[in-house]
Amino acid sequence: MDVKESMRRILRAESQAIENIPITDDYQSAIDAIIKRVHNNGGKLITSGMGKAGQIAMNIATTFSSTGTPAVYLHPSEAQHGDLGVVQPNDILIAISNSGKTREIIELVDLLHGLYADIPVIVITGSQNSPLAAIADHTLFTGGAPEVCPLGLTPTTSTTVMTVIGDVLVVNVMEQIGFTRQQYAKRHHGGYLGKAAREPKA
Repeated sequence: MDVKESMRRILRAESQAIENIPITDDYQSAIDAIIKRVHNNGGKLITSGMGKAGQIAMNIATTFSSTGTPAVYLHPSEAQHGDLGVVQPNDILIAISNSGKTREIIELVDLLHGLYADIPVIVITGSQNSPLAAIADHTLFTGGAPEVCPLGLTPTTSTTVMTVIGDVLVVNVMEQIGFTRQQYAKRHHGGYLGKAAREPKA
């Protein structure tokens, strides 16, 4: 196997998948909903997903938190064993499932609405016609590109695209709330980034 040629193929495929993410009005409405619920009404952003999608959801939550939007990751299975108690009025959910059929995520949405019926649900999925998309307030479609995994099964391309969609949401919310370096420094004290944030921008 020629590793360099394989690398070029993978990079091309994943780059193309990112380029093909559909740009829709749902992004504006999702961002508006996050700002309204969290920044105007004092709620927080909750993210959730199972497996690899859950790891992406966790990353999105921590990135939002460090950039001025309070966010937590809620494991969909643990939610059924008491962790659902973290949910409060004015929260908003980002639910991630490539298939849009993940049982635990669909059940989580139902449980959330059992507590607070008006919690909006933003769904990131590779299937626009899935059960999860059907119950979403805002659906962010990944484009459904095939995985670069040779089996066509392992989350690879899909998780790359989900991460990029998370970045789109984070950056746009940062811009709309006017998040500054000074505010970043107060939330990220340690390490290189904390030091860089406290230094004057060159």
